[in-house]
Formats: sequence, C-alpha cells, structure tokens
Amino acid sequence: MIRIENLSKSFTLHNQGGAVIPVMGGASLTVNSGECVGLTGQSGAGKSTLMRMVYGNYLTAGGRLMVGDTDVATAEPRQIIALRRHTLGYVSQFLRVVPRVPTLDVVAAPLLALGPPADQARDRAAQLLQRLNIPDRLWTLSPTTFSGGEQQRVNIARGFAHAYPALLLDEPTASLDAANREVVLTLIEEAKARGAAILGIFHDEGARARVCDRLVDVTGFTPKAAA
Repeated sequence: MIRIENLSKSFTLHNQGGAVIPVMGGASLTVNSGECVGLTGQSGAGKSTLMRMVYGNYLTAGGRLMVGDTDVATAEPRQIIALRRHTLGYVSQFLRVVPRVPTLDVVAAPLLALGPPADQARDRAAQLLQRLNIPDRLWTLSPTTFSGGEQQRVNIARGFAHAYPALLLDEPTASLDAANREVVLTLIEEAKARGAAILGIFHDEGARARVCDRLVDVTGFTPKAAA
C-alpha cells in the first residue's frame, strides 16, 4: 500500500546563501495492507521528515513514493488533496483546527468531506469521542479551549473517523493515561484488522511492541555527507 523507493530529501537554507543540506537519501521501505511499520532512530534522524514526505507536506528531491496508485513525489496538488480525502490519514502530535468549530464537527470533518449523510458522520464522531473519554458536554465547544491531552484525543478521533486504507501516526499514545492509551492501541489494532497500512513513530516502547509488525531504523537513510 505504501512503497518508498530510493527516496531523497534536502533543505535549501535561503538565509545562508542558498546552502543545500542533504537530510535523506536512498530511503526504501514497504508497508503492506494490514501491517504496522514503526520508524526508529535518534532525534533528528529523519523520522518526522519521512512522514511529512509521505503525506505530501515536504517535496522530495528524488525517488518514488507510492501510496496506493499515487506517486506522492510527482503528484499535483489536486491529487494530494484527493489522496488525503480518500486514502491517507495522518494523526499528528498537534491539533490544528479552525477556531469556533464544534468538536463533534471537527471529528466528523473527514467523513463530511466524502459526502455521506451528516447524521451518520456525526454518529461516528460521537462514538469515537465516547471511546476516547471526551465528555459529551464538550462536544459543542471548540477543542482549541481543551487541555493538551483532550486535544490529542480529539485529533486521534478525527484521524480514525474515516476507514483510511493507509494511516500515518506520529506519537499517538504520547502523554495519554493508561485507559486512553489502551483505547488508542485498540483502534490501531482494529485498523490493522480491516487492512489498513500503518506507518508510525512510537517512542512508547510498549505500544511499539504491541502494534508494530516491523521496525525500520531511518538512520540508515541519512546521506553520508549529512552524517
């Protein structure tokens, strides 16, 4: 489902004379349907950079990056938008939403974008918010007013609202209490069971051991010139 072949990335420092810094080269990995692959490596090794390239936030310098039938490395913006709407979900560490939008609609948004009846989308959002222990008295409020832990759970609920064939997870259990951590790990297991291909960063070693089928150390993708 996710196929990365000889991927490379560099950053251009425009405020330092246009210096080009290579940060990744020769990255290759595959994530099959129903599999969870965890990215490992020291801080700064390129885990988040790789995830952002898969999602299309960072342009690649070379190689192929297939998510389903879409090569993210060469895709046009409209193709990236369609990929994110139908195929590729992303649970980041931080919640970014339009202020004053109710929490229920924030979580339902991925489903509402696909056009199903609004009541069905909101029912699914409500189920996830309940599972993640967000009190229903908060559902009509904007999550921008919530605590960090509550915002993280809203972000997770939104990421799992649609049954994406592929998922990117960036520290989905960070800072969660034991009960909510268990809910998130169960959601990941359910996504794997329905065939989702999952690529994630898990510093929680227990979570990594439970849900990851393989680990890939991104340190091996660091160009020698940048090492």
